[in-house]
Amino acid sequence: MGVFLSACALPKPIALPSDPGTPFPDFSAVQTQLASACAGVRTLTMQMGLSGSVGDQKLRGPVVAGFERPSSMHLEGVAPFGGPVFILTAQNGRGTLLLPRDSRVLRNAPPAAILEALTGVALEPADLQAVLTGCVLPAPRATAGRTHSGGLTAIDIESTGPQGPQRTATLYLRRNGSQWQLQAARRDRWQIEYTYGTGAFPQSVRLISTNPDVRVNIGAALSQVETNQDIAPVAFTIDEPADLMPMTLEELRQAGPLRGQ
Repeated sequence: MGVFLSACALPKPIALPSDPGTPFPDFSAVQTQLASACAGVRTLTMQMGLSGSVGDQKLRGPVVAGFERPSSMHLEGVAPFGGPVFILTAQNGRGTLLLPRDSRVLRNAPPAAILEALTGVALEPADLQAVLTGCVLPAPRATAGRTHSGGLTAIDIESTGPQGPQRTATLYLRRNGSQWQLQAARRDRWQIEYTYGTGAFPQSVRLISTNPDVRVNIGAALSQVETNQDIAPVAFTIDEPADLMPMTLEELRQAGPLRGQ
């Protein structure tokens, strides 16, 4: 599992504004423009190059990811040689994690809890898809906007849906010529930072915990992004080998593949 060990360091977090700002009347139209690509994503596949740290452990490694609305997910940690480091699948609010090299399996657990045990990031599949595509929340709706000193504009958004109660976030945008570009966001005690190229979706996403008790700082370089291509249902299930030993969430937290085993 050493494919995920690294001494790679990420740059300092973006300093987000703390001044109260002044009203931004066009907040709804700008947020609709920003979400025009990500809001229409039914399925998503990509490769993620992870780097950063979870607690004291540095990590780095590639992950193949696939998502399908409303709640399906496939994450696979790729090693340079041999089989995968881990396979995590989720459907209908239940997840399965396979650790092929250890012949261990965690079955029928909440996907966000499995993801938290692996990486420290507790997000449901729909929320992770929203973060990776730049929507930040599933089905976001703008509620307010402000212009801040330093050139950043903030737009507050909310989302209510089958994944749970109302959630809120704040987007931080910068104007680039006639276009607006997402720079960062805050949600659920996370600061999320984005870089964009010429495409509609981010080139990289970074999640930094703002909770002092959760020391997570993970960046993901995104490539081979494809949207709205049919994904076979088998991608969201695991064909389990024989003689697997069950494991618990607590065992995973103590010995997860991204924690330096």
